[in-house]
Amino acid sequence: MGDRVHRERVPHHHLEAPFGSGRPVTVGTRRRSPLVPLGYVAFAVFVAFPLFWIATMAFKTFGDIIAVPPRFIFSPTLDNFTEVLSSGFPRYLLNSMIVSGGAVGLALLVGLPAAYVLARGRIRAREHLAFTFLSFRFAPEFAIILPLFAIYQRSGLYDTYWGLVLAHQLLTLPLVIWICRGFIEDVPYSLEEAALVDGAGPWHRLRHVVVPVIRPGIAAAVIIAFITSWNNLLLGLVLSGRNTTPVTMGILEAMTFDQIRWGEMAASAFIAALPGVVIAVYLQRHLVRGLTMGALKQ
Repeated sequence: MGDRVHRERVPHHHLEAPFGSGRPVTVGTRRRSPLVPLGYVAFAVFVAFPLFWIATMAFKTFGDIIAVPPRFIFSPTLDNFTEVLSSGFPRYLLNSMIVSGGAVGLALLVGLPAAYVLARGRIRAREHLAFTFLSFRFAPEFAIILPLFAIYQRSGLYDTYWGLVLAHQLLTLPLVIWICRGFIEDVPYSLEEAALVDGAGPWHRLRHVVVPVIRPGIAAAVIIAFITSWNNLLLGLVLSGRNTTPVTMGILEAMTFDQIRWGEMAASAFIAALPGVVIAVYLQRHLVRGLTMGALKQ
């Protein structure tokens, strides 16, 4: 209602008045408020400034970090990275790569067939079943972490890679099922009918017909599931020990009883963010297609 509308004269060869009079007519165009781009800039600064602050803090000395007012111009140093990489932090990175990679791989192995059945199968109340899988992701981790800890202690899964991979299915499997199901539903069934005529079974149709079409969607699911697993703290805090400490726990080692080594913590966070960034950049083309393909109907 409050948008301003200005009148713009249109050339004769673009638009003419009715009955061929040739008189120029006017059309209304909405003028965007200058506050909109300012809002975008403010939001970008709000999101990017903490990342910028952590990145710069990783290259500062302790004196530069605690300086008042803050020092935006300083002599960078790699001492924080040297301290972090000379400790057990590289092992924590390896542990997280094994757990998150295994969790995503298992989620794809189980989630893709499940998503295909929920999208194509003639199952009564399949919408309710699909939402039930997604609701597992919404369940608070604190509600299950203590029973899970007791089960892991008795079954020998505590402080094992396999145990953490199974626990991370609570995070990754619902995401993979929900995302892939949406993309499978957008695939025209006529593509599968051609393979069905040739006698192809459900597994063959999924592998050779559906998966190549929804590859961008699978890439999007992989990135989202991997980052979700990689950033999790609670499961690693309770279910891991000395052998499987994840990177999120390794960052906290910069905090001791009497001090916080801010530079080392920032360097650890900087290094821990790199795998997710590298994977997202490597799969960027598929990620963009995957996030937009679901909005485009065939």
